[in-house]
Amino acid sequence: MEDLTLLSGRQWIVSQEDSSTFEGCRKIPVIEKGKCNRCGSQVNSRLPNGKYYCRGCIGLGRANEGDWLIRKDSNNTFSHVKNGGLSWQGKLTPLQQNISDKLAQNFEQRKNTLVYAVTGAGKTEMLFQLIARCMKKGQRACIATPRIDVVNELFPRFSTAFAQVEIGKYHGREFKEIGLEQLTICTTHQLMKFYRAFDLLVIDEVDSFPYVGNPQLHFAAKNAVKTTGTRMYLTATPTNDLLLEAKTGKLEILRLNRRFHGGLLPVPRERLFIRPFLRKGQIHPKLMQEIKKVIQSGHPLLLFVPRIEEIPLYQEALRKKLQNKIKLAGVHAQDPQRLEKVQAFRDRKYDLLLTTTILERGVTFKNVWVIIIAADDAIYTAASLVQIAGRVGRAHDDQTGLVLYCYHRYTKNIRQSIKQIKGMNR
Repeated sequence: MEDLTLLSGRQWIVSQEDSSTFEGCRKIPVIEKGKCNRCGSQVNSRLPNGKYYCRGCIGLGRANEGDWLIRKDSNNTFSHVKNGGLSWQGKLTPLQQNISDKLAQNFEQRKNTLVYAVTGAGKTEMLFQLIARCMKKGQRACIATPRIDVVNELFPRFSTAFAQVEIGKYHGREFKEIGLEQLTICTTHQLMKFYRAFDLLVIDEVDSFPYVGNPQLHFAAKNAVKTTGTRMYLTATPTNDLLLEAKTGKLEILRLNRRFHGGLLPVPRERLFIRPFLRKGQIHPKLMQEIKKVIQSGHPLLLFVPRIEEIPLYQEALRKKLQNKIKLAGVHAQDPQRLEKVQAFRDRKYDLLLTTTILERGVTFKNVWVIIIAADDAIYTAASLVQIAGRVGRAHDDQTGLVLYCYHRYTKNIRQSIKQIKGMNR
């Protein structure tokens, strides 16, 4: 690339032959002492030529023994924009404002923070003052999240709220030329491309797959922040390790147990099924009855199933039963039309969307109701059940709605999720 200033705060891999062309950059072996310097993984795999390569971050391009990791120092400053470029004219509730003020204060004091707020609390709006404070100082910020769908949800909202700020959006499903943006919104995998770039790193949905329990992504997040930088974490369902960090004083925890409209979280209904939910192409009559009730109510329906391969089976059964009276689609992580289908559902072009856990969190659909098929499946943790339930009742004018757990056996995760929701409501 001709203009190396665009690569400020980034790291990338080059071959041994090309490593001499990047003057003014630091270079280190990408594989060193049996470890990958890009993702932190132990390296054990070999190519046919005998050289080691890293499997941990191969999705971003192969890191081979003998290649170099080039790092461009982030010594740039941005122009100081009035009001931090914030053009949002909305108003926070007193509870939201308290969290927002505290986040801005903690950023000034370089204090890492965990925001533990219920689904629908308005976490995005509570970030605006924090991001504006960073922009006003001429510093650089990143909002990272594990899910592509959440990146696509956040980007237009921040673009509207910060109309004067250049914002970069990066994820693996959409090509974008590298830019030197003051605010970056990206997936957590993209953080492997940065090194000590950001004065502020916000990780939204920090307990979500694939970030949770992934040492490579945690390594990347740590490296992406400047040594003088600050980290903020957001979630409605924090993991035990985050709560332990808060307990030991490494993180300050800020709690918010009310949605922005002041309403309660919908408590899930439960329904036991003895026979299979789907058998010989026929949906269980009682499940079909529940689906029809939602459709007749006029609410869009998110119908969660545990496995990708079940989606076309349910689609076919629903089409036969409803005789094309409604518009429906199925979506999952490998679906090439995933982004278009999610937007079409948001625009009410579909009445029913069959989905896996990819839509369990971070996305908002107005007036949506939810049915979870096989809520007792091991894929649904207590946290994911809470997050799925949190899709319902998020609007000012629609604070209630149906969340239905369908199961064959009553599990610990079902019990814990309902207990957690009721606890938040208290």
